[in-house]
Amino acid sequence: MVENTNVVVVGGGYAGVMAANRLTRRHGVAVTLINPRPAFVERIRLHQLVGGSDDAVMDYQEILAGGVGLVVDTVTRIDATGRRVTLASGGTLDYDYLIYAVGSGSADPGVPGAAEHAYPIATLEEARRLRPVVDAAPASTAVTVVGAGPTGLETASELAELGRKVTIVCGEVLGPYLHPRARRSVAGRLTKLGVTVIEGPGARVAGVTADAVQLGDGRELSSGLTIWTAGFGVPDLAARSGLSTDALGRLLTDETLTSVDDARVVAAGDSAAPSNLPVRMSCQSAVQLGPQAAETVLSRLAGEPPAAFDVGFFGECISLGRRAGIIQYARRDDTATGLFFHGGRPIAMMKEAVCRSTVWQLRQEARRPGSRNLWFKDRQRQELRRAEAGEAPTVTSRPA
Repeated sequence: MVENTNVVVVGGGYAGVMAANRLTRRHGVAVTLINPRPAFVERIRLHQLVGGSDDAVMDYQEILAGGVGLVVDTVTRIDATGRRVTLASGGTLDYDYLIYAVGSGSADPGVPGAAEHAYPIATLEEARRLRPVVDAAPASTAVTVVGAGPTGLETASELAELGRKVTIVCGEVLGPYLHPRARRSVAGRLTKLGVTVIEGPGARVAGVTADAVQLGDGRELSSGLTIWTAGFGVPDLAARSGLSTDALGRLLTDETLTSVDDARVVAAGDSAAPSNLPVRMSCQSAVQLGPQAAETVLSRLAGEPPAAFDVGFFGECISLGRRAGIIQYARRDDTATGLFFHGGRPIAMMKEAVCRSTVWQLRQEARRPGSRNLWFKDRQRQELRRAEAGEAPTVTSRPA
C-alpha cells in the first residue's frame, strides 16, 4: 500500500491557494491548507471594504480544489527537523513538505503616535476595524491617507468619491511606481475628486496625534481620521522557527523557492526572498509563485530536479474611485514604461475585470490543476543575480 505524501501549506492567500490547488494534480499527495480565517480574503479589494462597496471575502469552497483540507488555525512554530507545525489551538500537524505562504501585513510605522492614532488597512481585520470608524465620522471630518502607492491612491480616491475631504501624504512622490506622465494623469484625477496632494522632500510624516499629522518640515495637517498605507511587513514565523530570513523577515530561498536551510520547506508569495532578491509584494507575483512552489515539491516527489522560478510583471492597475482608473504597463523586470491608459468608466471596468480574473485563476487551478502556466518572465533577473554575486555578465556574441 502506497502512503500519501503530506504537504502542509501555511497561509491561504493568493499564493497559498494556488499552491494548494496545484499540488492536487498528483495522486498520493494529501494537501492541508492552514489559515487563520475561515474565508478567503480578496486583499486587492480591502479599500472597497473601507468604502462600503465590497466585503472583500469569499468562501474557500469556491476556489479550493476538493481534495484540499482546510484547517482554520494559526501556525505558531515550524519544527523543520521534526517536520511538524505547532498550532495556536495547541495541536500539531506533521508534514513531508511544507509550503510557506504566510503573506504580508502592515509594517511597523516607526513614527511616533502612528500605532495609537492611525488606522492601517493591510489585513481584513484592520479594514473591518476602520469601516465603522469611517461610517461614524461626520462628513466634514478631515481624512488623511499616508502613503501614495496603489493602496493609498485607491483608498483616497474611494473615500473622496463618497464626498469625504481627503488629503494624501505621499512621502516624496505621488505614485512612485508610475511613469511621470501617468503620475500627472493620476494627480489630475485626484484634483477632480477634491483630494489634496502633499508631496515633496518635506512630505514625510514625523508624528501622528488624535487630530493631526505632523510633517518632517514642521507643517501640521488637521486630521480627524488618519489611514496608514505606507509599507508592508511579513510575519516573523520563519525567524521564530529558526529559519534563515532576509532583513524584512522573508524566508530565504534559492531560485527553486526552496529554503536555504531545508529542502522540505518551500516558499511562495510575499513572504519569500529567493536568492535574497525578492520580487515585488503583490497579488500579481503571488499567483505566479504559488504554482511554481508547488511544482518544486512535485518535481522532488517525481525524483526530478526542480526548475528555477519564472516571474515577471505587466504593470499596475489602479482604481481611482468606482468610476475611473489607470493601467500602467511595465517591462518584465517591473520597470514602468511610458505606456498607460487612463480614463473613466471603461478603465474602471477593466480594473474590475482584473480583480475578477484573479479569482477566476484560483478557480481554474482548483478545477484543472496545472492549467495556470502563463508566466510574465523577467529575462533580466539572472543578470541581476550575477551582478549581486560579483560575477561577470553574460555576453551574447553577434555574428560577424
